[in-house]
Amino acid sequence: MILRDPTPQCARSSPTGRPARSWLLFACLGAALGLLAATLCAPPSLAVGILGDQAIAAPANDGPAASAPTEPQSKPDALQATMDAFLGHPIVALFAVIAVGMALGQITVANVALGSSGVVFAAILLGHLGYRVPEGVGGVGLVLFVYCVGITAGPSFFRVFVRQGKILAHLSVVIILTAVVTTLTLALLIDVPAELAAGLFAGSLTSTPALASALDVAGADSPLVSIGYGIAYPFGVIGVVLFVQLLPRLLGSDFQTLERQSKARQGRDRRIVRVLVEVLNPSVTGKSPTEIPFISDSACQVSRRLEGGRLAPIDAGFTFQPGVHVLIVGEDRTVGYVVDFLGKRSEERFYMDTERERRQVVVSSRAIIGQSIQQLNPLKNYGIIISRISRLGVDFVPRGETVVQSGDTLWCVGDPENLQKFSDVAGHRAKLVDETDVISMAVGITVGVLLGMAPITLPGGNTFTLGMAGGPLLVALILGHFGRVGRLVGHIPRASRLVMGEIGLVLFLADAGVRAGGAFVDVVGEFGPMLLLMGAAVTLLPMIVGYLVARYWLKLPLLEILGATCGGMTSTPGLGALTSRTDADSPAIAYAASYPVALILMTISAQLLIALLR
Repeated sequence: MILRDPTPQCARSSPTGRPARSWLLFACLGAALGLLAATLCAPPSLAVGILGDQAIAAPANDGPAASAPTEPQSKPDALQATMDAFLGHPIVALFAVIAVGMALGQITVANVALGSSGVVFAAILLGHLGYRVPEGVGGVGLVLFVYCVGITAGPSFFRVFVRQGKILAHLSVVIILTAVVTTLTLALLIDVPAELAAGLFAGSLTSTPALASALDVAGADSPLVSIGYGIAYPFGVIGVVLFVQLLPRLLGSDFQTLERQSKARQGRDRRIVRVLVEVLNPSVTGKSPTEIPFISDSACQVSRRLEGGRLAPIDAGFTFQPGVHVLIVGEDRTVGYVVDFLGKRSEERFYMDTERERRQVVVSSRAIIGQSIQQLNPLKNYGIIISRISRLGVDFVPRGETVVQSGDTLWCVGDPENLQKFSDVAGHRAKLVDETDVISMAVGITVGVLLGMAPITLPGGNTFTLGMAGGPLLVALILGHFGRVGRLVGHIPRASRLVMGEIGLVLFLADAGVRAGGAFVDVVGEFGPMLLLMGAAVTLLPMIVGYLVARYWLKLPLLEILGATCGGMTSTPGLGALTSRTDADSPAIAYAASYPVALILMTISAQLLIALLR
């Protein structure tokens, strides 16, 4: 099944995804109001059908007996009845809390906004009032979000992991070790029971696997682990969200500058330019562009020649001659070397027929996929030049060894007949780049969830699982890296990823917030404010120590530090807040690289804390 991307163009061009969040806000508000209107305006029997067993149905009108006077409700009772009718149904409560939370997240104070994490605050209040959201919605949201993160990070993840995986693993060890030491020290100082301390540790790091591991040792009927988790969890969510947004400001930087620096390090800020060149070098006379490897190795292509004031596409028989003017397409950092090699820049005036002699071809044919530009030899075999390639939102000039992948957009120059011939061979489908293969996505998530459920045995007999986050993340990283595995497609359009990832994140946050809010006030009242301070300390100190180590010892850039911090804290909301502020993929890559190590260490550490404190 193929789903075409319905997202408006404004959402696709937004670097931060803010249009997608506004779209989500109004959609959730409309859904909640629609369900409320349907409930209030429908006949009683239908209202029960809409709201299920929790609906408040009016008594049926069976005659005079039904019209007997009743005592008027007091205003508080009427307000409570209205709230129950509105929020008593989990679906209405879900969309209402998302709408309110998203509106809260758009409030900016000192240029800092909670973004999607505002849903947590609204959900905690909803849970405190005794309302619920549908069961299982948090798990669905979690797998959607981490799957989109994996697809986004996949194309660059393994290359970065090979180069920096050991460094990011070190950072995860530092963060978890600091959290363990902080928890152990404070638990001994204020005499916190072992099970409660383990729960605080798991909640501060928002780690469900650590919670499960602690419950396995303490016993599922032990309430202290869950209570500690409930106390610290809000700090784990909110603390990381605020940390990743405030730290750049405290250091005198901003996300736009950090994004430009990140793309510069990855080579993604290179502009593609066109330069008209007069050929003067006698050593290239009589040679075709493919016979001069220096041009292709410099990430440049010769696409046209000047004929009577018109730039026409070159053909298979073209060779360089003294005085001929050619158009060079290449990266701004290298095109100057090719100009100097061939001759000099030309000031001749020209025009070119870009409507008929240039076409963007989206590749879907197996006859093209997997072949290098050198193997295709497009000029000789098809009479066209591939001047640039667009892949996963990045434009670059191909080299001879560049391999064409499924979904690539090839910028081709040639005669209209040759362009059409090549389009047919390449299986050109203009809408392919904007389509989401829902079957591939569903199968990928299914495999990821099953992988996350599989127990992994550690030395000593302990076992752990990757969980609902780790399994789908790993599968998405593999699909995103290879682009296609068998019949499974690893490409999801950027606009679709933004919307699905945002929906998944707010569903997860709504469920987590409601669960924490249900027992938050009672737990705080029973155990006192010292546990709140302990939860805040176990959240904050590992991030501070991790930053200092990453900055001054590991020498990591700030965006990678923030992404790796979210991974080391296993904070999905923190990553969501971070990716909503920048379009760079380095935070997601760092998160994905540090997350598995942190997950394993947390699972072991939760049991270790109980053993040491008993």
